[in-house]
Amino acid sequence: MSTNPQPPQPPAPPPLTSQQPQQPQQLQPLQPQQYPPQPMPPKGWWGRNWKWFLPVGCLSMMLITVGLIALIIWGVISAATGAMKSSDAYRKGVAMAVADPRVAAALGRPIKEEGMPSGSISVHNSTGHADIRVTLVGPKGKGTLHIVANKARSGDWEFWELYVDVQSTGQEINLLHGNARHR
Repeated sequence: MSTNPQPPQPPAPPPLTSQQPQQPQQLQPLQPQQYPPQPMPPKGWWGRNWKWFLPVGCLSMMLITVGLIALIIWGVISAATGAMKSSDAYRKGVAMAVADPRVAAALGRPIKEEGMPSGSISVHNSTGHADIRVTLVGPKGKGTLHIVANKARSGDWEFWELYVDVQSTGQEINLLHGNARHR
């Protein structure tokens, strides 16, 4: 008797009944994996300080700009004043006013220049014109020296007007003609 071995049969599925329909298996939604909270990385210098640095930086830049503009204006005014004070018309006019005994009697001694002179000086080659106002101060009061002069081709300044207005008395002292007038 020879017998052939038969391979084993898989088990038969359970019979389907009409009362129990087979439902598909429901998938569970994936839950995000929970990690422990990580500490925030430390802020940089800008992140910590921008709230005070931004207004202080802007204000500083504005102040520096205003300072530079003021410095430029001061430099231009100083250069113009220096040019005016170094002119022969200015120096001779002030020297004549300080040396005049009538000005000394009205303002007192010592007589000093105060503030910046005002006016203009223009020189072209060997000729020029000056129209200058200088405040003079002495122990008795203040006065304004008026200088109007032209520079001749020879290089000498010829004074057309040279007088001091004394503020306290209203007296005008003419330094060219030697007489004093009251306004």
